[in-house]
Amino acid sequence: MNTYRLFTDALLPDPMAAVSASAENPAPLAPSANAQPPRLRVPQRDQVAMRYASLDMLVPPEHLVRLVWQVVGALDLTAFAAPIKAREHGAGRDATDPRLLVSLWLYASLDNVYSGRELAELCENHLAYQWLCGEVSLNYHTLNDFRVGHGPALDELFTQVLGRLMQGGLVQVQRITQDGLRVRASAGSGSFKRKEKLEVCLAEAQAHLADLERLRQQDPTAGARRQAAQQAAAEDRVARVQRALVAWQEVAQNKQERQDNPTKRQTPSRASITDPDARKMKMANGGFNPAYNVQLASDPESRAIVDVQVCNGGGDSVLSEPMRQQIQTRTGRTVGEHIVDGGYVSLAAVERAAADQVILYMPVPERGQNVGPQRFFPHPDDSPTVAAWRVRMGTPEAQKIYGLRAQTAETINADVRTWRGLARFLVRGLAKVQCAALWSALAYNLLHFGRTLLGA
Repeated sequence: MNTYRLFTDALLPDPMAAVSASAENPAPLAPSANAQPPRLRVPQRDQVAMRYASLDMLVPPEHLVRLVWQVVGALDLTAFAAPIKAREHGAGRDATDPRLLVSLWLYASLDNVYSGRELAELCENHLAYQWLCGEVSLNYHTLNDFRVGHGPALDELFTQVLGRLMQGGLVQVQRITQDGLRVRASAGSGSFKRKEKLEVCLAEAQAHLADLERLRQQDPTAGARRQAAQQAAAEDRVARVQRALVAWQEVAQNKQERQDNPTKRQTPSRASITDPDARKMKMANGGFNPAYNVQLASDPESRAIVDVQVCNGGGDSVLSEPMRQQIQTRTGRTVGEHIVDGGYVSLAAVERAAADQVILYMPVPERGQNVGPQRFFPHPDDSPTVAAWRVRMGTPEAQKIYGLRAQTAETINADVRTWRGLARFLVRGLAKVQCAALWSALAYNLLHFGRTLLGA
């Protein structure tokens, strides 16, 4: 290194430092004509001071984070604590309180935070998250594992919250609305491969795993931790490609079942090697992207979310009956009226709803010459159930009830997509995506009915 350069750099001032110093300490205001300089209070950021204050004193009493902690403290989290192995009078490191982890993810969902890394940073730098943690250190591995590692317990928690709202008489399931939204999956379009390419990827992954095993046998002591990490990554790669081949078979079978026109050009079946459960779906912008289909059911009176289902099928026509059945199983109550949009139109769905003694409010599509009021006239080949549905949807009463769908389902979808973390999934697999959707629905209900839950 040039010694002269070091010497001159030490003597000459840094021009960027001068700019920074002038920005932090601007020149005083010039006095006006025949006047003294004004006396001003200027910021003093280099003053050292000691402040005696606890975290509890720094968070206002009406802050939302306090409500989250109070609501979670009033819920039964036994299912989350059951897997903990560290018990009193036994060996093992103390586990993190499930109340803290549940509160963190609920508050993060309210804050539109759905990344474990971002949440870990907020726990260190944001006062509200610091207040929740109360000096308990957390890393993103712990946060991410908890978010998607307690699916049954999370589903039970959603049922518990819904039960309290129903017990308080605030939420009813006699009439429900249902709508779906496509949420972008954590998989790139380039990860979708045909069967031939998937078989090549599997052969390459298995060969790489065999090479790692051979190197480990040659020198077992050389970089044991690094070898173990490499082998785990290679085994995961093999497992994902194998799951992708199974997913490809499912996609090909479904496409064959839906092939109603043999002369229509069929695109080759593909599956993703990074997220085999994801499927390419038509999105709201008209394009096709890897996504999941999130179904939300709500009560049009209270605007509460009463159920969540996630699937990887792009069509909604077969999803109305499973939603009703799940709601009735979850709540123990019977759904009497079901409101859905045009994406659920299916004559079979009308028949099944009538068999379940459910009034289905579903728009009658305009096809061919059946436009305007004519579409409400029964067709000659209609069954009595389908004919009654057509006539019913033409009445002003049915149109008024159907109008409740846009007032509730559409606004709820916009809320959870924009503010509750359902803009895009960062987790992979149906089970983990279902957990992420449940966190968003729980956060939505807590925001709107938190005070009621405390009084229940």
